[in-house]
Amino acid sequence: MRRCVAAVVLLSLLSGGLSAPLSRCDSLVKPITLSKEDLLGRWLYIGGTSNLPGSRSVIHLLTSVWVNFNATAQSNVLELIQSQRIFGKCSSITFNMAFENSTLSLEQPFHLKEVYLPTSCSDCLVVYEDVTFGKDAFTSLMLFSRRQSVSPDVVEAFKTQAECLRMLTPIMIDTDYEICPVDASPTDGLSGIQAVTSLFEATMGIGVGLGLLDSFFDTFVN
Repeated sequence: MRRCVAAVVLLSLLSGGLSAPLSRCDSLVKPITLSKEDLLGRWLYIGGTSNLPGSRSVIHLLTSVWVNFNATAQSNVLELIQSQRIFGKCSSITFNMAFENSTLSLEQPFHLKEVYLPTSCSDCLVVYEDVTFGKDAFTSLMLFSRRQSVSPDVVEAFKTQAECLRMLTPIMIDTDYEICPVDASPTDGLSGIQAVTSLFEATMGIGVGLGLLDSFFDTFVN
């Protein structure tokens, strides 16, 4: 079940050069300003892409994901709850992250930085995240919405953003699914940070094999 956690750590900041027209990419990948209030509440996962080994395999297997941002007693700290369904079973993780200057971040036990990109969808959230674990760095791009599905135009714009960032084509999940309940069991009985850390440790040990698995799913699934 630790593989489920990969779906939430699928995030990215700008990487190498751009393949779409530069002028178009400039407007699509420039981070936007969001307030804490803009983030609060539940967001349903629509699709994403990441270079974290094994992440694309997990996205192909996921049938439901949502995240919920809650305010805490500290003005610059948000509680993040994520629930996901894989192989028919729901599980969840919970942990706190700092939110300042339109950036969500975590410094220990690994570095995570998340920013948000433009979208024409008024109730959508396009997320870029950069994660560093030891000497390894990963990037991801995700699309969330307050609704269970979005228009084809929104999906195409999201895919263009991935192209501008030289990322693999995003994998969109089937939107005809049952949303996991709020009280889903914690992943593997671990705290959120412990679960994500365990995922990274396992990934580093079998990175090449997971990369091959990703290629298999991209070729033969969906």
